[in-house]
Amino acid sequence: MNTPRLPWIILAVALLAPAARADNPVTNRNRLTLSARLGFNVSARFKGTTAGLTALANSRTTPLGHAYTYDDGYVLTDSSGNAGGQTWYWGYDDSASQISGNTILMSRSTPAPGFASPSCDDDAVWGTELTYQRWLGQWRRMHYGLEAAANWQTFGVRDSSTYYGNAVRLQDAYPFTPGTTPPAATLTPNNPYQGSFGDEGFLLGDTSVSSTTRVLPQGVEISGRRRYEADLWGFRLGPYVTLPLADRVNLWLSGGLAVGLLDGEASWSESVSLAGNRVSSAGRGSDFDVLWGAFAAANVSWDFHRRWSATAGVQYQYLGTYEAGFGDRRVEVDLSQSFFVLLGVGYSF
Repeated sequence: MNTPRLPWIILAVALLAPAARADNPVTNRNRLTLSARLGFNVSARFKGTTAGLTALANSRTTPLGHAYTYDDGYVLTDSSGNAGGQTWYWGYDDSASQISGNTILMSRSTPAPGFASPSCDDDAVWGTELTYQRWLGQWRRMHYGLEAAANWQTFGVRDSSTYYGNAVRLQDAYPFTPGTTPPAATLTPNNPYQGSFGDEGFLLGDTSVSSTTRVLPQGVEISGRRRYEADLWGFRLGPYVTLPLADRVNLWLSGGLAVGLLDGEASWSESVSLAGNRVSSAGRGSDFDVLWGAFAAANVSWDFHRRWSATAGVQYQYLGTYEAGFGDRRVEVDLSQSFFVLLGVGYSF
């Protein structure tokens, strides 16, 4: 994990800097700050798997109710048990495109492993933070100490866009006797050839003589609604340094360890389409996880009273990328580039 270097540089400065006696002894060694915290760059997306999508290839049936073995046809066992390695219980959709030499081409498409919705941002992540700072010492004009904080954010992502995933198309070639002509079949109008189980008809070899596969980019279409909502409880611990900028105005820099407790809930209702077939997928679930990372912050304070001050600042927080599974969907939350704007009031004692 590549964590930011700034928190560790600040930590080294604070620990290695020798303490020196201040000209004016510090009387207020403790400081509490309560801040409103507005976050940005928190995003989430849904990922899918092929689990539960096998029905996409089997929605069509023969006149006897048996499932098609291909998107554009079927090759099944006839009443003779496929005597001589041939069957008359077969069918196909289009003689113009599926007859190739002395073979009939049968194709079947399946979803490629995994697909993902677009990444969606929550424009404004509202929350609050309580910070405690303990003064430890002074070196020249720089004061330093230890900072600990607890914060809370809530965020939610809703998405109803249509997105796509790849499909894998398998094509098998089944032989027929040279010099014979298979029954005609046309797509327009819809007039497929459908051989029966018991009545003898045109014979087709029951084993393919060749197979090819290829990837169909954006062959799977996913439409519907997705929602993810979560509470993020955070804790920060690290050193701080402060430098005077003007009379009663100070710059505070801090960095160190960040921990997040993520409590989230996901739900979705989608329709997945492939090769003219469609299947519905819906579900919901919740998950809790602990995330580890780092933070770096910069704040400016204005002391409008001997003990009270107003603060404003920015904070960068790295908690990595969280991912959890909910049935045949996964949710990925990106917390690796989050930053926050803080406005608060501090009290020194």
